[in-house]
Amino acid sequence: MTVESTAARKPRRSAGTKSTAGKRSTRTSPGTEPELVQLLTPEGKRVKNAEYDPYVADLTPEALRGLYRDMVLTRRFDAEATTLQRQGELGLWASLLGQEAAQIGSGRALRDDDYVFPTYREHGVAWCRGVDPTNLLGMFRGVNNGGWDPNTNNFHLYTIVIGSQALHATGYAMGIAKDGADSAVIAYFGDGASSQGDVAESFTFAAVYNAPVVFFCQNNQWAISEPTEKQTRVPLYQRAQGFGFPGVRVDGNDVLACLAVTKAALARARDGEGPTLVEAYTYRMGAHTTNDDPTRYRADDERAAWEAKDPILRLRRHLESANHTDDGFFAELEAESEALGRRVREVIRTMPDPDHFAIFENVYADGHALVDEERAQFAAYQASFADAQDGV
Repeated sequence: MTVESTAARKPRRSAGTKSTAGKRSTRTSPGTEPELVQLLTPEGKRVKNAEYDPYVADLTPEALRGLYRDMVLTRRFDAEATTLQRQGELGLWASLLGQEAAQIGSGRALRDDDYVFPTYREHGVAWCRGVDPTNLLGMFRGVNNGGWDPNTNNFHLYTIVIGSQALHATGYAMGIAKDGADSAVIAYFGDGASSQGDVAESFTFAAVYNAPVVFFCQNNQWAISEPTEKQTRVPLYQRAQGFGFPGVRVDGNDVLACLAVTKAALARARDGEGPTLVEAYTYRMGAHTTNDDPTRYRADDERAAWEAKDPILRLRRHLESANHTDDGFFAELEAESEALGRRVREVIRTMPDPDHFAIFENVYADGHALVDEERAQFAAYQASFADAQDGV
Protein backbone atom coordinates (compact mmCIF):
# COMPACT_ATOMS: atom_id res chain seq x y z
CA MET A 1 0.00 0.00 0.00
CA THR A 2 1.34 3.39 -0.95
CA VAL A 3 1.57 6.38 1.35
CA GLU A 4 -1.01 8.15 -0.75
CA SER A 5 -3.54 5.33 -0.49
CA THR A 6 -2.97 5.09 3.26
CA ALA A 7 -3.59 8.80 3.67
CA ALA A 8 -6.73 8.55 1.60
CA ARG A 9 -8.12 5.96 4.02
CA LYS A 10 -7.77 8.24 7.06
CA PRO A 11 -11.08 9.59 8.37
CA ARG A 12 -11.62 13.32 8.25
CA ARG A 13 -11.11 15.13 11.54
CA SER A 14 -14.38 16.36 12.97
CA ALA A 15 -14.85 19.97 13.93
CA GLY A 16 -13.40 20.82 17.29
CA THR A 17 -10.80 18.03 17.27
CA LYS A 18 -7.40 19.41 18.15
CA SER A 19 -4.76 18.80 15.51
CA THR A 20 -1.49 17.14 16.47
CA ALA A 21 0.22 18.13 13.24
CA GLY A 22 3.58 19.73 13.74
CA LYS A 23 4.15 18.27 17.21
CA ARG A 24 7.67 16.99 17.63
CA SER A 25 8.23 13.37 18.53
CA THR A 26 10.15 12.75 21.74
CA ARG A 27 11.91 9.82 20.10
CA THR A 28 15.67 10.09 19.76
CA SER A 29 16.67 9.56 16.16
CA PRO A 30 19.19 6.80 15.38
CA GLY A 31 22.76 7.88 15.93
CA THR A 32 22.00 10.64 18.43
CA GLU A 33 22.30 10.56 22.22
CA PRO A 34 20.19 12.34 24.80
CA GLU A 35 21.86 13.97 27.78
CA LEU A 36 23.01 11.25 30.14
CA VAL A 37 25.84 10.16 32.44
CA GLN A 38 28.59 8.57 30.39
CA LEU A 39 32.09 7.47 31.42
CA LEU A 40 32.97 5.44 28.33
CA THR A 41 32.18 6.59 24.81
CA PRO A 42 31.15 4.01 22.18
CA GLU A 43 34.75 4.20 20.94
CA GLY A 44 35.99 3.15 24.39
CA LYS A 45 37.37 6.54 25.38
CA ARG A 46 37.23 7.38 29.08
CA VAL A 47 35.17 10.48 29.86
CA LYS A 48 35.83 12.40 33.07
CA ASN A 49 32.93 13.11 35.41
CA ALA A 50 33.61 14.87 38.70
CA GLU A 51 30.43 13.56 40.35
CA TYR A 52 30.71 9.89 39.43
CA ASP A 53 34.44 9.27 38.90
CA PRO A 54 34.99 8.60 42.63
CA TYR A 55 32.69 5.59 42.44
CA VAL A 56 34.91 3.82 39.90
CA ALA A 57 38.28 5.24 40.98
CA ASP A 58 39.23 1.96 42.66
CA LEU A 59 38.70 -0.18 39.56
CA THR A 60 41.91 -2.03 38.72
CA PRO A 61 42.71 -3.49 35.30
CA GLU A 62 41.76 -6.86 36.76
CA ALA A 63 38.38 -5.51 37.84
CA LEU A 64 37.79 -4.06 34.38
CA ARG A 65 38.59 -7.42 32.84
CA GLY A 66 36.16 -8.95 35.30
CA LEU A 67 33.36 -6.68 34.08
CA TYR A 68 34.20 -7.62 30.51
CA ARG A 69 34.15 -11.32 31.40
CA ASP A 70 30.77 -10.92 33.11
CA MET A 71 29.23 -9.36 30.02
CA VAL A 72 30.72 -11.87 27.58
CA LEU A 73 29.62 -14.92 29.57
CA THR A 74 26.18 -13.46 30.21
CA ARG A 75 25.72 -12.86 26.49
CA ARG A 76 26.87 -16.39 25.71
CA PHE A 77 24.43 -17.89 28.18
CA ASP A 78 21.65 -15.77 26.74
CA ALA A 79 22.49 -16.86 23.20
CA GLU A 80 22.45 -20.53 24.22
CA ALA A 81 19.07 -20.11 25.90
CA THR A 82 17.64 -18.49 22.79
CA THR A 83 18.95 -21.35 20.65
CA LEU A 84 17.55 -23.94 23.03
CA GLN A 85 14.13 -22.34 22.80
CA ARG A 86 14.31 -22.47 19.02
CA GLN A 87 15.13 -26.17 19.32
CA GLY A 88 12.06 -26.82 21.45
CA GLU A 89 13.88 -27.21 24.76
CA LEU A 90 12.31 -24.09 26.34
CA GLY A 91 8.77 -22.83 26.07
CA LEU A 92 9.87 -19.19 25.94
CA TRP A 93 12.92 -17.01 26.50
CA ALA A 94 13.35 -13.30 27.20
CA SER A 95 16.72 -12.20 25.83
CA LEU A 96 18.89 -9.50 27.39
CA LEU A 97 20.97 -8.95 24.24
CA GLY A 98 22.23 -5.35 24.25
CA GLN A 99 21.47 -4.76 27.93
CA GLU A 100 24.55 -6.45 29.41
CA ALA A 101 26.22 -3.24 30.61
CA ALA A 102 23.13 -2.02 32.46
CA GLN A 103 22.75 -5.33 34.26
CA ILE A 104 26.39 -6.12 35.00
CA GLY A 105 27.22 -2.55 36.00
CA SER A 106 24.30 -2.25 38.39
CA GLY A 107 24.68 -5.83 39.60
CA ARG A 108 28.32 -5.37 40.56
CA ALA A 109 27.42 -2.19 42.46
CA LEU A 110 25.45 -4.23 44.99
CA ARG A 111 26.63 -5.53 48.34
CA ASP A 112 25.90 -9.08 49.45
CA ASP A 113 23.34 -7.86 52.00
CA ASP A 114 21.38 -5.83 49.44
CA TYR A 115 18.20 -7.39 48.06
CA VAL A 116 17.25 -7.61 44.39
CA PHE A 117 13.76 -7.76 42.90
CA PRO A 118 14.06 -8.61 39.18
CA THR A 119 11.63 -8.92 36.31
CA TYR A 120 12.20 -11.89 33.96
CA ARG A 121 15.12 -10.54 31.90
CA GLU A 122 17.77 -9.85 34.56
CA HIS A 123 20.03 -12.77 33.66
CA GLY A 124 23.13 -10.59 34.06
CA VAL A 125 22.09 -9.45 37.53
CA ALA A 126 21.42 -13.07 38.49
CA TRP A 127 24.96 -13.86 37.33
CA CYS A 128 26.35 -11.12 39.57
CA ARG A 129 24.37 -12.48 42.52
CA GLY A 130 25.87 -15.94 42.11
CA VAL A 131 22.73 -17.67 40.84
CA ASP A 132 23.71 -20.63 38.65
CA PRO A 133 22.57 -19.60 35.15
CA THR A 134 21.12 -23.03 34.50
CA ASN A 135 18.69 -22.41 37.37
CA LEU A 136 17.16 -19.60 35.31
CA LEU A 137 16.04 -22.08 32.68
CA GLY A 138 13.75 -24.27 34.78
CA MET A 139 10.82 -21.88 34.82
CA PHE A 140 11.05 -21.30 31.06
CA ARG A 141 11.16 -25.07 30.53
CA GLY A 142 8.20 -25.54 32.84
CA VAL A 143 9.85 -27.84 35.36
CA ASN A 144 9.81 -25.51 38.39
CA ASN A 145 8.58 -22.15 39.64
CA GLY A 146 11.97 -20.46 39.71
CA GLY A 147 14.74 -22.86 40.57
CA TRP A 148 16.54 -21.10 43.41
CA ASP A 149 16.05 -19.98 46.99
CA PRO A 150 15.68 -16.17 46.93
CA ASN A 151 17.20 -15.77 50.38
CA THR A 152 20.39 -17.63 49.50
CA ASN A 153 21.58 -14.91 47.14
CA ASN A 154 19.22 -12.07 48.11
CA PHE A 155 17.85 -12.35 44.59
CA HIS A 156 14.11 -12.80 44.33
CA LEU A 157 12.43 -15.14 41.87
CA TYR A 158 11.68 -13.78 38.42
CA THR A 159 8.46 -11.75 38.27
CA ILE A 160 6.22 -12.24 35.25
CA VAL A 161 3.48 -9.80 36.29
CA ILE A 162 4.66 -6.51 34.84
CA GLY A 163 5.67 -3.95 37.46
CA SER A 164 4.47 -5.77 40.58
CA GLN A 165 8.01 -6.35 41.87
CA ALA A 166 8.42 -2.58 42.38
CA LEU A 167 5.81 -2.74 45.14
CA HIS A 168 7.43 -5.83 46.63
CA ALA A 169 10.78 -4.07 46.66
CA THR A 170 9.35 -0.95 48.27
CA GLY A 171 7.66 -2.94 51.00
CA TYR A 172 10.83 -4.89 51.68
CA ALA A 173 12.85 -1.66 51.80
CA MET A 174 10.40 -0.14 54.26
CA GLY A 175 10.80 -3.25 56.40
CA ILE A 176 14.58 -3.23 56.54
CA ALA A 177 14.50 0.49 57.34
CA LYS A 178 12.28 -0.24 60.35
CA ASP A 179 14.70 -3.01 61.34
CA GLY A 180 17.55 -0.51 61.26
CA ALA A 181 19.50 -2.47 58.66
CA ASP A 182 22.27 -0.84 56.64
CA SER A 183 21.36 -2.60 53.41
CA ALA A 184 19.48 -1.33 50.37
CA VAL A 185 17.01 -2.73 47.86
CA ILE A 186 16.98 -2.49 44.07
CA ALA A 187 13.97 -3.07 41.83
CA TYR A 188 14.42 -3.71 38.12
CA PHE A 189 11.77 -2.97 35.52
CA GLY A 190 11.52 -1.82 31.93
CA ASP A 191 10.17 1.24 30.19
CA GLY A 192 6.90 -0.57 29.55
CA ALA A 193 6.45 -1.34 33.24
CA SER A 194 6.92 2.34 34.05
CA SER A 195 3.40 2.85 32.71
CA GLN A 196 1.94 0.39 35.22
CA GLY A 197 0.03 1.62 38.24
CA ASP A 198 2.05 -0.66 40.53
CA VAL A 199 5.19 1.30 39.70
CA ALA A 200 3.53 4.65 40.37
CA GLU A 201 2.23 3.35 43.69
CA SER A 202 5.67 2.11 44.66
CA PHE A 203 7.11 5.55 43.89
CA THR A 204 4.52 7.12 46.19
CA PHE A 205 5.17 4.79 49.13
CA ALA A 206 8.96 4.88 48.69
CA ALA A 207 8.99 8.67 48.70
CA VAL A 208 6.62 9.13 51.64
CA TYR A 209 8.39 6.55 53.79
CA ASN A 210 11.88 7.45 52.58
CA ALA A 211 12.50 3.81 51.72
CA PRO A 212 16.08 2.71 50.92
CA VAL A 213 15.25 1.50 47.41
CA VAL A 214 16.74 2.13 43.98
CA PHE A 215 14.32 1.89 41.06
CA PHE A 216 16.41 0.73 38.10
CA CYS A 217 14.53 1.18 34.83
CA GLN A 218 16.13 -0.40 31.79
CA ASN A 219 14.72 1.78 29.04
CA ASN A 220 15.36 -0.45 26.05
CA GLN A 221 13.16 1.80 23.87
CA TRP A 222 10.43 -0.74 23.18
CA ALA A 223 7.64 -2.14 25.37
CA ILE A 224 7.17 -5.10 23.05
CA SER A 225 6.04 -3.13 19.96
CA GLU A 226 5.32 0.19 21.68
CA PRO A 227 8.09 2.82 21.46
CA THR A 228 8.84 4.97 24.49
CA GLU A 229 7.25 8.12 23.06
CA LYS A 230 3.90 6.32 23.02
CA GLN A 231 4.17 5.97 26.81
CA THR A 232 5.54 9.27 28.09
CA ARG A 233 5.83 12.95 27.21
CA VAL A 234 8.99 13.43 29.28
CA PRO A 235 12.16 11.36 29.79
CA LEU A 236 11.41 8.57 32.22
CA TYR A 237 13.94 9.64 34.84
CA GLN A 238 12.16 13.00 35.20
CA ARG A 239 9.07 11.26 36.56
CA ALA A 240 10.82 10.93 39.91
CA GLN A 241 10.59 14.71 40.43
CA GLY A 242 6.83 14.52 40.70
CA PHE A 243 7.13 12.05 43.56
CA GLY A 244 9.76 14.01 45.44
CA PHE A 245 12.97 12.08 44.85
CA PRO A 246 15.82 12.36 42.34
CA GLY A 247 16.12 10.64 39.00
CA VAL A 248 19.15 10.23 36.77
CA ARG A 249 19.61 8.99 33.23
CA VAL A 250 22.72 6.92 32.55
CA ASP A 251 24.16 5.50 29.35
CA GLY A 252 22.88 1.94 29.67
CA ASN A 253 25.52 0.64 27.25
CA ASP A 254 28.34 1.99 29.43
CA VAL A 255 29.15 -0.52 32.15
CA LEU A 256 31.33 1.93 34.09
CA ALA A 257 28.64 4.61 34.17
CA CYS A 258 25.99 2.10 35.22
CA LEU A 259 28.29 0.87 38.00
CA ALA A 260 29.02 4.39 39.25
CA VAL A 261 25.47 5.72 39.10
CA THR A 262 24.04 2.65 40.85
CA LYS A 263 26.72 2.83 43.56
CA ALA A 264 25.83 6.45 44.18
CA ALA A 265 22.10 5.69 44.37
CA LEU A 266 22.68 2.77 46.74
CA ALA A 267 24.90 4.90 48.97
CA ARG A 268 22.19 7.54 49.09
CA ALA A 269 19.64 4.91 50.12
CA ARG A 270 21.88 3.53 52.86
CA ASP A 271 22.47 7.02 54.22
CA GLY A 272 18.75 7.43 54.81
CA GLU A 273 18.17 9.82 51.90
CA GLY A 274 15.46 7.71 50.32
CA PRO A 275 14.80 6.36 46.83
CA THR A 276 16.38 7.15 43.47
CA LEU A 277 15.12 6.41 39.98
CA VAL A 278 17.88 5.34 37.58
CA GLU A 279 16.96 5.25 33.92
CA ALA A 280 19.48 3.15 32.01
CA TYR A 281 19.10 4.34 28.43
CA THR A 282 19.85 1.25 26.38
CA TYR A 283 18.40 -0.87 23.58
CA ARG A 284 16.87 -4.31 23.23
CA MET A 285 18.84 -5.75 20.32
CA GLY A 286 16.72 -8.86 20.02
CA ALA A 287 13.06 -9.70 20.31
CA HIS A 288 10.97 -8.95 23.38
CA THR A 289 10.71 -12.71 23.81
CA THR A 290 11.22 -15.58 21.42
CA ASN A 291 7.56 -15.41 20.31
CA ASP A 292 8.06 -11.85 19.06
CA ASP A 293 9.21 -10.59 15.66
CA PRO A 294 10.77 -7.11 16.07
CA THR A 295 11.21 -6.68 12.31
CA ARG A 296 7.49 -5.99 12.15
CA TYR A 297 7.76 -2.76 14.14
CA ARG A 298 11.43 -1.65 14.19
CA ALA A 299 13.56 -0.21 11.43
CA ASP A 300 16.85 -1.84 10.51
CA ASP A 301 18.75 1.44 10.66
CA GLU A 302 17.70 1.92 14.27
CA ARG A 303 19.19 -1.39 15.28
CA ALA A 304 22.32 -0.70 13.23
CA ALA A 305 22.83 2.61 15.04
CA TRP A 306 22.68 0.86 18.40
CA GLU A 307 24.96 -1.97 17.29
CA ALA A 308 27.68 0.67 16.99
CA LYS A 309 27.20 1.34 20.72
CA ASP A 310 27.58 -2.31 21.71
CA PRO A 311 28.46 -2.47 25.45
CA ILE A 312 30.92 -5.35 25.14
CA LEU A 313 32.79 -3.92 22.18
CA ARG A 314 32.96 -0.57 23.97
CA LEU A 315 34.75 -2.00 27.01
CA ARG A 316 37.02 -4.15 24.85
CA ARG A 317 38.18 -1.06 22.97
CA HIS A 318 38.93 0.63 26.27
CA LEU A 319 40.87 -2.37 27.59
CA GLU A 320 42.93 -2.60 24.43
CA SER A 321 43.66 1.12 24.15
CA ALA A 322 44.75 1.22 27.81
CA ASN A 323 46.89 -1.93 27.42
CA HIS A 324 44.94 -3.62 30.18
CA THR A 325 44.75 -6.99 28.43
CA ASP A 326 46.28 -9.21 25.77
CA ASP A 327 45.34 -11.93 23.29
CA GLY A 328 45.79 -14.60 25.95
CA PHE A 329 42.97 -13.15 28.05
CA PHE A 330 40.53 -13.15 25.14
CA ALA A 331 41.52 -16.70 24.16
CA GLU A 332 40.95 -17.98 27.69
CA LEU A 333 37.62 -16.21 27.87
CA GLU A 334 36.54 -17.72 24.57
CA ALA A 335 37.34 -21.19 25.91
CA GLU A 336 35.40 -20.43 29.10
CA SER A 337 32.48 -19.20 27.00
CA GLU A 338 32.42 -22.42 24.99
CA ALA A 339 32.50 -24.49 28.17
CA LEU A 340 29.58 -22.53 29.59
CA GLY A 341 27.59 -23.10 26.41
CA ARG A 342 28.19 -26.85 26.57
CA ARG A 343 27.19 -27.02 30.23
CA VAL A 344 23.97 -25.11 29.60
CA ARG A 345 23.01 -27.48 26.79
CA GLU A 346 23.80 -30.56 28.87
CA VAL A 347 21.90 -29.35 31.93
CA ILE A 348 18.74 -28.30 30.12
CA ARG A 349 18.45 -31.63 28.32
CA THR A 350 18.80 -33.62 31.51
CA MET A 351 16.42 -31.61 33.70
CA PRO A 352 13.96 -34.00 35.36
CA ASP A 353 10.25 -33.65 34.77
CA PRO A 354 8.38 -31.93 37.59
CA ASP A 355 6.16 -33.67 40.11
CA HIS A 356 2.72 -33.19 38.60
CA PHE A 357 1.10 -33.06 42.02
CA ALA A 358 3.37 -30.30 43.34
CA ILE A 359 0.85 -27.70 42.14
CA PHE A 360 -1.44 -28.73 44.98
CA GLU A 361 1.17 -28.14 47.68
CA ASN A 362 1.45 -24.91 49.68
CA VAL A 363 -1.84 -23.54 48.35
CA TYR A 364 -3.23 -23.25 51.88
CA ALA A 365 -1.16 -23.43 55.04
CA ASP A 366 -3.48 -25.97 56.69
CA GLY A 367 -4.93 -27.68 53.64
CA HIS A 368 -8.36 -27.24 52.09
CA ALA A 369 -11.17 -29.59 51.16
CA LEU A 370 -11.51 -28.12 47.67
CA VAL A 371 -7.82 -28.60 46.96
CA ASP A 372 -8.07 -32.20 48.19
CA GLU A 373 -10.96 -32.75 45.82
CA GLU A 374 -9.08 -31.25 42.89
CA ARG A 375 -6.03 -33.38 43.72
CA ALA A 376 -8.16 -36.52 43.66
CA GLN A 377 -9.72 -35.54 40.34
CA PHE A 378 -6.30 -34.88 38.84
CA ALA A 379 -5.02 -38.23 40.14
CA ALA A 380 -7.92 -39.99 38.45
CA TYR A 381 -7.21 -38.08 35.24
CA GLN A 382 -3.55 -39.11 35.29
CA ALA A 383 -4.48 -42.71 36.04
CA SER A 384 -6.73 -42.78 32.97
CA PHE A 385 -3.68 -42.58 30.73
CA ALA A 386 -2.09 -45.57 32.42
CA ASP A 387 -5.37 -47.46 32.12
CA ALA A 388 -5.54 -46.66 28.41
CA GLN A 389 -2.03 -47.98 27.87
CA ASP A 390 -2.91 -51.18 29.73
CA GLY A 391 -6.01 -51.65 27.59
CA VAL A 392 -8.46 -51.13 30.44
